[in-house]
Amino acid sequence: MTYFLTCLRSAKAVRRALPAAAALLLAAGAAPAQAVSRDGLSGNWLQLTVTRGDARSSDTRGTLLLCDPPQGHSRAAEACDVLTQADGDVGALHGDSGRVCALVYAPVTVRAQGEWNGRPVDYQHTFSNDCEREALTGAVFALDDQEVPEV
Repeated sequence: MTYFLTCLRSAKAVRRALPAAAALLLAAGAAPAQAVSRDGLSGNWLQLTVTRGDARSSDTRGTLLLCDPPQGHSRAAEACDVLTQADGDVGALHGDSGRVCALVYAPVTVRAQGEWNGRPVDYQHTFSNDCEREALTGAVFALDDQEVPEV
């Protein structure tokens, strides 16, 4: 009988403590919920990065390009239009094929990861220089003139 009463008292104590514990867990979980989660993004979006130099370089810039409505860098509307014409296929961008670029080797690696029309996008390419990158991808990776914080 003593064991039963002890268990009954323990159960009551646990029931009284549950609301406080639940409130504590909710408060602790609130901070991460404020962070932007890529799982919560809808529409067409790409995480864009541009790295100048070789693989050892630390000169990497990036931004999240959202296309519903266009935002992410100063040429987001133009980038979204170009991507829409290519159905989100970064490798199929036409760019300015008539542009002439100097034969200077200053490698620029670009990467786009995200979702376009419900399909995953994962593109990476190293161009010989910024001129070639701009000529072939247009505004998509034009992150230098952005006014948003880098990632």
